[in-house]
Amino acid sequence: MPQSDLFESATLSVTELTQDIKAVLEGNFLDVKVEGEVSNASTSRSGHTYFTLKDEDAQLSCVIWRGVSRSIDAEVVDGQHIIAGGDIQVYPPHGKYQLIVRSLEQAGKGALQEAFEKLKKKLKEEGLFEDSHKKPLPKFPFKIGVITSATGAAFHDIRDTLERRWPIADVLLHHASVQGVNAAPELVKAINHFSLENNVDLLIVGRGGGSLEDLWPFNEEAVARALFNCKVPTISAVGHEVDFSISDFVADARAATPTQAAIVATPDINEVRMYADDLTNRLHDIMESRVSEKKERVQQLVQSHALRVVKQTVANNHERVNNLTERLRHRKKLHFMQKREKLSELQHRLELKNPNTALEEGYSRIWQKGNWVQTLENFDADRPATIEWKDGKTKVG
Repeated sequence: MPQSDLFESATLSVTELTQDIKAVLEGNFLDVKVEGEVSNASTSRSGHTYFTLKDEDAQLSCVIWRGVSRSIDAEVVDGQHIIAGGDIQVYPPHGKYQLIVRSLEQAGKGALQEAFEKLKKKLKEEGLFEDSHKKPLPKFPFKIGVITSATGAAFHDIRDTLERRWPIADVLLHHASVQGVNAAPELVKAINHFSLENNVDLLIVGRGGGSLEDLWPFNEEAVARALFNCKVPTISAVGHEVDFSISDFVADARAATPTQAAIVATPDINEVRMYADDLTNRLHDIMESRVSEKKERVQQLVQSHALRVVKQTVANNHERVNNLTERLRHRKKLHFMQKREKLSELQHRLELKNPNTALEEGYSRIWQKGNWVQTLENFDADRPATIEWKDGKTKVG
């Protein structure tokens, strides 16, 4: 090699450089775990899941192949804070590197707390916590939707409390995972279902107690926005007495436990019955008092001068009505007599104009060519004629 070539950099093709980068990255970044927030999550027709994992300063493209997605039984949605495990792979046709994900888990407590505060500040600034957006809970709900795990204790606590407190309500359970990577998407799906169907009076969303990691799905942005947009009044019932979840801030009402949610959601049927009895008794007393007052008033009026004046006025008016009725009857009779005489006169005049009157008196008529011959001048002796009497006709000529 000439001496001058030793000091000159080699010129590589794009493919050669990409292959060198591919060898370095794929050889040194195997089985890595990366923590960040999910964005732009989507699933292709072939079943592969693509998303971006990001933090404040960088982002990383990620893909979960269909077979892996089935084995880890995970679903990702925008806003989740997760730890993705897998290998870095370089895809030369696009000139980019991406993480081939083989495992998913929620991020650690410290990062979760930081993410919680960040999301809380963001949603508060957007106004999602404002009281003006909160819908009032119905006083007497007859259909109550519950979103929680079908196998957890939370649903049993809610159902048992409702059976004792408000047994006339129908309870509709929509199962959703309440912890793990799949929980947030399932919660969003269930909330949207009730909002779209609009077939319940209110909705309880929650679970029993647990660690921050266990309760994290109720701090996901997607769940918060689904609650905010829900058309049905919502109660957040995440089982922790002291701390609040993002769902607690967004929902229309908050309960510390699922049992308390059932209490917040409904009246006590025994109290309602007692209140109804009390109202019935009060109404009865009021009606009796009013009737007594009216009776006394009537008695006073009967004995008063004003009533006598009223009675005399009524009697006078009654007499006037009778007089007017009699006058009306007389006028009506006179009117009918006049009409009857007029009708008789018209009938007589009509009879005089009747052309058949002469036939009835024994006269006859002569017809030629369908015409009544009324004068000698109109009679044609050379033509046949028809003579008409009252009892028939005959042809002559």
